[in-house]
Amino acid sequence: MHRYEFDLHISPAEYLDYYRGVATQVIARSASGETVRFPASLLQPFLLPDGIHGRFVLTCDEHYKHPNLQRNGG
Repeated sequence: MHRYEFDLHISPAEYLDYYRGVATQVIARSASGETVRFPASLLQPFLLPDGIHGRFVLTCDEHYKHPNLQRNGG
């Protein structure tokens, strides 16, 4: 299993590109310096009126499939 931890700060206006399908993938830099790419649809449960902010953990299987995104702390 692969695990990536990173911070996200996406404003409501920026999230509209994901919502509208203009952007379908999110690209972030993990705490270990790796570039992480995952489906934007994973963000939906974390959308608040001020956007999406916080530290997140992305896990996926050994083939980089079946991604799971969770908020890590507050």
